[in-house]
Amino acid sequence: MSLKARITDDMKAAMRAKEAVRLGTIRLLLAAIKQKEIDDRVELDDAAVSSIVEKLIKQRKDSISQFQAAGRDDLVATEQAELVVLQAYLPEQLSVAEVEAAVAAAIAESGAASAKDMGKVMGLLKPRLAGRADMGQVSALIKARLAS
Repeated sequence: MSLKARITDDMKAAMRAKEAVRLGTIRLLLAAIKQKEIDDRVELDDAAVSSIVEKLIKQRKDSISQFQAAGRDDLVATEQAELVVLQAYLPEQLSVAEVEAAVAAAIAESGAASAKDMGKVMGLLKPRLAGRADMGQVSALIKARLAS
């Protein structure tokens, strides 16, 4: 079953169960998927759907930090509930040790020696780790490794 079909089935289940937050989040996700399909005039595959899910998750995390800074706990709770629903559609996340091993392997493979070579390393890692690791943390790991 494709990821998009699974999301559609989950929307139907949320409707039957009358889960308002889950239903609203899934509808938002399906709208983003449909918008991308219309814009690009293509049928999205699982990788493209995962990238949309990642984008929405990043938006939720940014919103949570902004709402926390403003003291809006009611909005933080809403965003966190949406974040939990969205994270269910990502593949299983890699552990910190697995990410560090992938970074070390990519640095060795690319022959990166300084921070100037960071783009090469990120270019190797992005397709390998997409959806399975936070690329912001991966970037920080690469920067730390190349700085030392």
